[in-house]
Order: sequence, then C-alpha cells, then structure tokens
Amino acid sequence: MSSPSEGAADSGGAAGSEGGPGAAPVAIVTGAARGLGAATARLLASRGWRVGLVDACAPNPAVPYPQATVAELEAVRDACEAAGSPAMALVADVREAHSLVRAVTDVVARFGRLDAAIACAGLMGGGPPAWETPSDLWRELFAVNVDGVHHLAGAAIPAIVATAPAGRGRFVAVASAAGLTGMPRLGAYNAAKHAVVGYVRGLACDLGPLGVTANAVCPGSMRTPMLAASAVIYDLASVDDFAVHHLTGRLLDPQEVASAIAYLCSPEASGLTGAVIPVDGGMTV
Repeated sequence: MSSPSEGAADSGGAAGSEGGPGAAPVAIVTGAARGLGAATARLLASRGWRVGLVDACAPNPAVPYPQATVAELEAVRDACEAAGSPAMALVADVREAHSLVRAVTDVVARFGRLDAAIACAGLMGGGPPAWETPSDLWRELFAVNVDGVHHLAGAAIPAIVATAPAGRGRFVAVASAAGLTGMPRLGAYNAAKHAVVGYVRGLACDLGPLGVTANAVCPGSMRTPMLAASAVIYDLASVDDFAVHHLTGRLLDPQEVASAIAYLCSPEASGLTGAVIPVDGGMTV
C-alpha cells in the first residue's frame, strides 16, 4: 500500500466511486494513529464503516512526550482494511483549518460521502499551578484540543450536511473528565477540555435544524501514551496509580470509550444531541 500524504488520498478509487445511497457509512477520525483515535477507527471499521484516518505525525516541542508517527498511522489503516473496510491515512494537522479541509475533501472524493466526524486529537500538558502555566503551553493546548475540534467541525459539517442521509449526520468530540471537574496542576488542560464541552453544546444547538447531532465523550484515565505523560506530571511510578480515582478500581481500555463513540455515531443514538457523556469508571461521580 502506498504511504499517506498531506491532503491526498493514499490509495486508489476514482472520485465518488465508492459512494452512493446504499454504500457503507463514512467517518473521519482525527488523532487516529494511536490511543483512543486508533481504537475508534478500528472499531468503526469492524462494524462496516469506511474511515479516513487523520494525524499530524510530527513532533510537538511544546510537550515532552513523543507524538504519533506515520508508521503508526499506516498500521491503523492496515488494521481497518484487514477488518474488511476501506481506509485512508492522511497526514493533517488539526491546528490548521486548511489542512482539515483538504483531508475532508479527499475523504469525500474517495468515498463519495461523509456521515460522521470524530475529534479525537488531543494534547496533554501541565505541571505548574494554573497561574504559572507558560503561555506557549497554554496556546498549544488550546490550538490542538479546542481549535482542532472547531477546525474539524468547520471542514466536516458542510460535507456531512451535503452528503449524509437525512438524520444520520454525526459529530463527536472527545473532551475529558478534566472537562467536567478540576484537576491539580492541569490548569490549561482543564480550561481547554471545559471549552470543548461548551463548544459541543453550542454546536448541537446550531446543528439541530440541520438534522445532525453533536455530542461529547469525557474519558477517564485510559491506558494510552497521554496517560503516561500525566503520570510524569504527578511523579507517579506507574500509570496504574491513576486507577484509584475510578470507582471500578482499574484503568479504562480505549476500546471501552471507543464503544461509546461508535454508539453516538449509530442510528440508535438519533435522540442524543448536546450530550456530554462521562466514560470514566465513575471518576467524576
């Protein structure tokens, strides 16, 4: 298979050749190279969705932990296709609106439609008390976690409205338990994830007349690279130390949160919009 490229489909098919009213639904997922984004893409593919996989696949000097790679993005694409669903790998940066416009354009050109957009891309950072948060870290967390959601909405919603079957359009954003409660030494992250919740609620109000739903999922502590970064902030020896904050007494598997996202994208979730759903093991009870 060919490698992904910015703003271009990575495998064959003429424009709109896989579309049509009877074709399988199509989703675009940001942050798809690993963690929750990868789990969501793989789950949707296993349920027959065709998927566009988006990730920046580039270092980010604002945070101390490594970002996803092109190889990881390609591996998710291959896993989706092994499940029997066509998939595209697209290198695109959610901080740049034009980058997501290109990605959405390529997905629609390949698959002929877009039914759902799922904003999983996120960045974790913290350490000092909230009032000492460095300005560059504050800006970067908002650029990825908030602007990235807005940019995906701006790129994807016109395509969803134009091509998804009536009443089947979906927009899902991943916030965090930190979007529902305060957490020490994560002031900028707290603020960004609260902003995602507010944005999705406003988005739902505007999308209602268009027959498109918008919902947010707020995960607790999942076993992902971002949780490892959080453990460093709190000087924890292991990510398993976060399990004490869950009523379930264990960390979440990304697949558990992906299941909630997949449900929100399904026809069965047609009555849910503007919802903020904690999938957090009871962390915010």
